Amino acid sequence: MMDNAYSYNQNPEQRARDLIDKKLREAGWDVQSFKEFNPNKSLGAAVREYPTDSGPADYVLFVDREPLALIEAKEENFGHRLNMVEEQSARYADSELKHIPQADIAFLYESTGVITRFTNRNDPAPRAREVFHFHRPETLQKWASEGKNTLRAKLKAIPAPNPNHLSAAELGLRDCQLTAIENMQDSLAKDLPCALIQMATGAGKTYTAISIMYRLLKYTGKRRILFLVDTVNLGEQAEQEMLVFTPPDDNRKFTELYNAQIIKSPHIPNGVEVCICTIQRMYSLLKGEDLAIPDDSMELEEWENRLKEPLPVAYQPDLPPEFFDFIFIDECHRSIYNLWRQVLDYFDAYLIGLTATPDNRTFGFFNQNVVSEYSHEQAVADGVNVGNEVYLINTKISLDGGKFKAEELVEHRERTTRRKRWQQQDSDEDYTAKQLDRDVVNPSQIRTIIRTFRDHLPIMFPNRQEVPKTLIFAKNDSHADDIIKMVREEFGQGNEFCKKITYKAKDDIVGENGEIIEQGEEPKTVLANFRNSYNPRIAVTVDMIATGTDVRPLECLLFMRDVKSRNYFEQMKGRGTRTLDKEGLQKVSPSASSAKTHYVIVDAIGVTKSLKTASQQLDTKRSVSFSDLGKAVVFGGAYDSDSISSLAARLARLNKQLDDEQQKQITAITGGIPLPQLVKDLFHAINADEIHRAACEQEGISIDETPSEETVLKIQKQRVKAATRPLSMELITTLDDIRKQNEQKIDAEIDEVIHAGWAENDETLTQDFAEWIRSNKDEITALQIFYNQPYQRQALSLAMIKELAAAIKKAKPKLAFTHIWQAYARLDNVSEQAESELTALVSLVRRVIGIDDKITPFTKTVRKNFQTWTFEHNARADKPLTEEQMQWLTMIRDHIITSFAIEENDFELTPFNQHGGLGQACDVLSEIAANDQDFNTLLDEINRQWTA
Repeated sequence: MMDNAYSYNQNPEQRARDLIDKKLREAGWDVQSFKEFNPNKSLGAAVREYPTDSGPADYVLFVDREPLALIEAKEENFGHRLNMVEEQSARYADSELKHIPQADIAFLYESTGVITRFTNRNDPAPRAREVFHFHRPETLQKWASEGKNTLRAKLKAIPAPNPNHLSAAELGLRDCQLTAIENMQDSLAKDLPCALIQMATGAGKTYTAISIMYRLLKYTGKRRILFLVDTVNLGEQAEQEMLVFTPPDDNRKFTELYNAQIIKSPHIPNGVEVCICTIQRMYSLLKGEDLAIPDDSMELEEWENRLKEPLPVAYQPDLPPEFFDFIFIDECHRSIYNLWRQVLDYFDAYLIGLTATPDNRTFGFFNQNVVSEYSHEQAVADGVNVGNEVYLINTKISLDGGKFKAEELVEHRERTTRRKRWQQQDSDEDYTAKQLDRDVVNPSQIRTIIRTFRDHLPIMFPNRQEVPKTLIFAKNDSHADDIIKMVREEFGQGNEFCKKITYKAKDDIVGENGEIIEQGEEPKTVLANFRNSYNPRIAVTVDMIATGTDVRPLECLLFMRDVKSRNYFEQMKGRGTRTLDKEGLQKVSPSASSAKTHYVIVDAIGVTKSLKTASQQLDTKRSVSFSDLGKAVVFGGAYDSDSISSLAARLARLNKQLDDEQQKQITAITGGIPLPQLVKDLFHAINADEIHRAACEQEGISIDETPSEETVLKIQKQRVKAATRPLSMELITTLDDIRKQNEQKIDAEIDEVIHAGWAENDETLTQDFAEWIRSNKDEITALQIFYNQPYQRQALSLAMIKELAAAIKKAKPKLAFTHIWQAYARLDNVSEQAESELTALVSLVRRVIGIDDKITPFTKTVRKNFQTWTFEHNARADKPLTEEQMQWLTMIRDHIITSFAIEENDFELTPFNQHGGLGQACDVLSEIAANDQDFNTLLDEINRQWTA
């Protein structure tokens, strides 16, 4: 128990010592004076004013009778100068302790009780670091037993990850992953406390982190690692990757070698070496209680916004600061840099950040120690990611908002139950685009966007038979339900076609009267089907898969909500950037003709620019606004049963929507009367039986008789007047504001499309592409051939076209050849579509150079040249081509259409080898060579003239 002296000591240094005493006791130390030293009282004893031959040391810490550590205490305002007393601490540690001639003190603290710095003199290069709290006696005992073989010594001695200088591919890694592993090891060897791994989405951050963890656990002994996330599903994904990770030098899985667990209980089980935990759960563990902190990202953000200052943490004996040695922070919420920062500052551990989208706060938090920089642009150029194209859908109401006109009946709908009521609009009321789908819903605006998206899919994804896997970002759950309903209607599909993905265990879709019209499904099931099955084709989410969830077949992101955070927007875009090979894509999108080449952002909002209610029959005045109804009652003009019943019904409905703080606010306004009691009083005031009884009593008649109407009205007015005393305009205004927050108006105005098309216009796209081609005509073999005069003198090859495609993708990662083709097609008024990416590229280059005056499919060019060549041959030859010769020439034509040229080796491939291969081709085709040309000369002629 803390000394009462703390309350009376006014000397600044003594106050610091009182704080130090308190912290030592919390950490398990028994604080004693030198004269009363008793090492048998506990494992750790902190002895004040211990004599040395250099003067008394403020504290000497004994563990099992061995002096291991020393504390130099200073007053609080000395905190910024603690590094100046490091020499003083070292001098006391090197001095001879009274009665202990050969003490070996390795651990030094300098502390004000508020700020504490710690040095382990056994480290290779001892360096003081700030710690949240003093270490426990058992910790120092363990560290002392290690001697010079400390964690930092072991980090310096870890073998190089690639001693034989193999390529990253030979190690089963990408170049960026190998770089991150090597640089991370170098950073730890230098004892740098923080490091940041910046790696584009899809480049394998988690795999890289597990590779680093494996090496740390293997080479530094039994350590604890915390893998910190901000959402449950990110933690589950990390666990799955650990389950399948196999180290390069061991056939066992990572989880067979080391115990890795997601922490869900109020404590961390013994023997866990890798703890996967949300930052919310970790904060609860540090508080020692199970706190109601939301896991849903949007709810978490709202919860955080209500906080005024960073979350406080205090020493937790079951989870001391030295508990973890390394903390990996995976795409953690932005608030780790403010509200949650103390959770990280608590631990005496190395901090390793993993992110695809750092900002200045990220760089600052990790001391600008960036061990890996791998941008999205680099990832696209390397084929690790795919780029995106932006398609805009602008509607009038999306841009300008709309207007409710006075005296028209306006539909009002509760967000959660979806119940409807109609009310006359008091006056003209404009609403802005920002209010859409929050305060106001315009079904036509949603439907117009969905319909336009549907109609323009053939432009965005030519030759597709099914809708590409699409993710729609909605503003809230109510907005998401509206979108799902209209997607199913506009596409003429059933429930399986479009699903909602949410954090909640199951999220039922309810109808207008609160009835369940579609049972909710487990989010993991919906997400797995979206990733691996044909249906759903379209998923709608508010936030769940905005970050960290891998859906590789995803080819389209439709934004129907705005995002203010650049980082958050980049993370949302990251859902579409994953690569997928042709076979994988065709498993869920059968009509895809190639691997995933890019994804499309459909911007419909400007993001790239920038409960049960009361029974209905009680509310008989539904056309009267709540505000007007309240005014009529407050000002005494309405005592009739319909008005009071309607007001009570509205209040009862509102009561279901109030949170605890709002209930307290209302009770304060009503003078201590809770809203439910007020509702009861209003209904009781107009109880017909009670009024009849009171009227009979006043007139002195039997209850079986009928009192006068005047008396009945007088009694009712008295009762209503008494029941409505707690009502005031302050109460009505406050409740009306709350009601507006929980209710949406439905605007029936028809929306119209203003613009739908690619974000960049056709002229800009084609000019940008043409300029790059012209600028590189002397650098790339394929372009040199195209520009060679005459063109027919040299033939292209498939390798040359692939080289050209790779060069363009590296220099211009955002350019999609099919997109540029469509731009030229619109400019040239051409209806044909490109067959494949590489053939599209050949046609584009021909168009730029001027070989073709209009964009022309390469297939069409080859077929036309083939027809001309055969006609000319028949015209000049002694005899026309035979049926067998035409069969072989047709096979050659089809091969050139896909491979751009024919060579001798190609005749050993299908379909040629099925007809006798090279030998048979020579026998059949040598006869048609002009002027006694040999077979190879004939092939050269075909290659030049058929692709001219």
